[in-house]
Amino acid sequence: TGSTAYFAVERLGQLLESGELEDIVAIPTSVRTKEQAEELGIPLVTLDTHSKLDVAIDGADEVDPDLNLVKGGGGALLREKMVEVCADKFIVIVDESKLTDGLGPGFPVPVEITPFCHEHTLRTVAALPSCEGCKPVLRMGSSSNNQVDGDEIAVTDNGNYIVDLHFEEPIK
Repeated sequence: TGSTAYFAVERLGQLLESGELEDIVAIPTSVRTKEQAEELGIPLVTLDTHSKLDVAIDGADEVDPDLNLVKGGGGALLREKMVEVCADKFIVIVDESKLTDGLGPGFPVPVEITPFCHEHTLRTVAALPSCEGCKPVLRMGSSSNNQVDGDEIAVTDNGNYIVDLHFEEPIK
């Protein structure tokens, strides 16, 4: 899911159409990626039928020198993690704009939470020792970016909410 995945899906579609790639199936991690893959004729399945994957490919919002990642700025946190954990290999594609000396200050860390008692969950997350020095903010507007672009709570493809953790100092 996201801008990097968009280009990877486009390329998969081209390779399938040309016959250079065959006998593959894919599991999209968002409604947007599912629609794109369907338009390109990429055969789709789910983890219900294919829970052992050869490879997962995605982008990241930030990468530190130890290859720790911030992911989920595009709002598909849960689905991405579920697919990635089922893959034998996880390939992350980023450009130099995503490289950072330390995670946190440059891009908020997204956490997907259930709508049920979301204010309680927000306070509980804020009180975690690992969140000391961060400001948790409930994402508003579109779930597909971490910018406030509306007055309604952002809702993920799974019907959940996102709390963006804004750190002033790099996460240790």
